[in-house]
Amino acid sequence: MTAAAPRHYVSVPGLHGAGLPQDRLARIAARQAFVDLKASFLDAVAALRPGRRADWLRAQVRAAEEPVDLWLLRSAIFAELDHPDTDSRRLRHAMRRRLDAVFLDSGPPSGFAAL
Repeated sequence: MTAAAPRHYVSVPGLHGAGLPQDRLARIAARQAFVDLKASFLDAVAALRPGRRADWLRAQVRAAEEPVDLWLLRSAIFAELDHPDTDSRRLRHAMRRRLDAVFLDSGPPSGFAAL
């Protein structure tokens, strides 16, 4: 029995390791952006009040393998961090900054369009 390939793996015969140096650098940059995003999510869920929902969110964030996995959890985490204290505000802000860095068009529409 063979294990299933990860969902980000694309097998193309004869092209193993092919690609330009810029491709490799782009993959490294994308991976670093994901690691930074996941770190901000881990910080946020570490600060949640103990409970079943917080435990579930912690497990989901730890299991995330791609930015979209974290994107789908964002509203649940923001809802849990909806407190007026300084730490919650700081964590929400850090998550929004990281989300905006990874998902460039995630902000509200501004009314301006690129030319």
